[in-house]
Amino acid sequence: MRRLGWITGAVLIVALAGFGIRHVLNIVPTAEAQARTEAKLLPTAGPVATTTAAPSSPALAPVAPKGSIVYQGKQGEALITVARRHLSQTSYLTSTELIEAIRQANGNFQGTFLKKGQYILIPGILDAPIVEKSRSVPRDFEVRAVYLTGVMAGSDKGLRVIRRWREVGGNAVVFDIKDSDGSVSIPFEHPLLGKHHTPIQDLPKLVRFLHSQNMHAIARIAIFRDERLVVEHPELAVQSRKSGQAWRENGKLVWTDTSNPKVQDYNIALAMKAAASGVDEVQFDYVRFPAEGDQKDASFHFQTAHPEWQRSDVITDFLKHAYAQIHPTGVLLSLDVFGVMAWQRSVDLSHTGQDIVNMAKYCDVLSPMIYPSHFFGMDGYALPGDAPEHFIGTSMERFEKITQGSGVVIRPWLQAFHWKTKTYSPEYIKVQVLTAKNKGGIGFLFWNAANDYSKPFVAMPEMKAGKDKYFRGDELPAVAQASAPAPTGH
Repeated sequence: MRRLGWITGAVLIVALAGFGIRHVLNIVPTAEAQARTEAKLLPTAGPVATTTAAPSSPALAPVAPKGSIVYQGKQGEALITVARRHLSQTSYLTSTELIEAIRQANGNFQGTFLKKGQYILIPGILDAPIVEKSRSVPRDFEVRAVYLTGVMAGSDKGLRVIRRWREVGGNAVVFDIKDSDGSVSIPFEHPLLGKHHTPIQDLPKLVRFLHSQNMHAIARIAIFRDERLVVEHPELAVQSRKSGQAWRENGKLVWTDTSNPKVQDYNIALAMKAAASGVDEVQFDYVRFPAEGDQKDASFHFQTAHPEWQRSDVITDFLKHAYAQIHPTGVLLSLDVFGVMAWQRSVDLSHTGQDIVNMAKYCDVLSPMIYPSHFFGMDGYALPGDAPEHFIGTSMERFEKITQGSGVVIRPWLQAFHWKTKTYSPEYIKVQVLTAKNKGGIGFLFWNAANDYSKPFVAMPEMKAGKDKYFRGDELPAVAQASAPAPTGH
């Protein structure tokens, strides 16, 4: 569930989905083939050693080719355990990929467990940790992206989604590095964040993989909705005037104080970590105040520090400071905003603080969430989900008008899920993309919380064949591929 929020008196906005240093790989040819056909990282330069021997007996230790190491197993030790232990030292993205490379480097070894003292080669060993640089693009680069959770992005299934999306015409991926429950999916050290699970164990490595696919890497950060942070640090939550304790949104303790400097600095630090890891764009989501719950009971830091401010002043000031740090890195900053904000109603503005005109000054891209199914009770449509042309067209026209002259790019989030619509299909996907483009949109992002993009996978080749009808077809420059010997054995 994403971005759940009532905009008073009008619209429930929800999103439910139906979701310098270069490494040199000097490994045996079979492992090299795996690295290029499975992991798809940059190919190696330099000599490649050859081995076809099966795993050695305990009495005979092999000499490791450059780019490999020799490991001596323990009795009954599982190959998956060995792969997990060594993954961070290698060019491979997942343990599954490393296991396959180990098998091939050891004469297509098929065993699951090792014998006591058994020697095996571990291929793909890096000379140094990967350092990846961002690939700067103009703000009007036409992004065609799908969204992945952090868990999905760090998995074998996620890699398959990425490769499939690239094959059908996509050129970018949005992936979580902090989701709306506050979970941080990358290694990140900060006083406010303790030990945490990191499904993306090596962000530069993931970004290098995306770059090797000529894909634009977008790191998503859910900013102020952060359950983990407020549970561990309740003093950083919105405060209740009645109880003096952390304020709850309809019973849920999920919102940090948007105006608290410590909260703001924490999120900016995470964004800078992503930029330093080579991502091409940082995307802020939940860059707003809570819109549900007892608003009169909610107390914020700014009401004491800056009593003359409104919520929109807090958001604008935060973005001003964030953009001042992120922009010089060459990394784009994009902002997700409620689709209903295009109507510029005072009640919506007073709750969310999303003043689109001012927000446009401190970002490169605005991404309104204009999922047709979420426009409840608007414009006389009983089933807005079945009227994508109307709601996407009207939303885009309004966003284009209120940001005119700012230079900001409007790149919408589109619906890639079947909730509240009977017409969701590849054709539904095509209608959304065409309407957004005809109304001034540059690129698009598909949201499905379960990361199921079966309908876009079908629609994309048809749209790609339509030349400039659906999208321009912008592509990143191809990554130079170093020469390498032909793979052997398969």
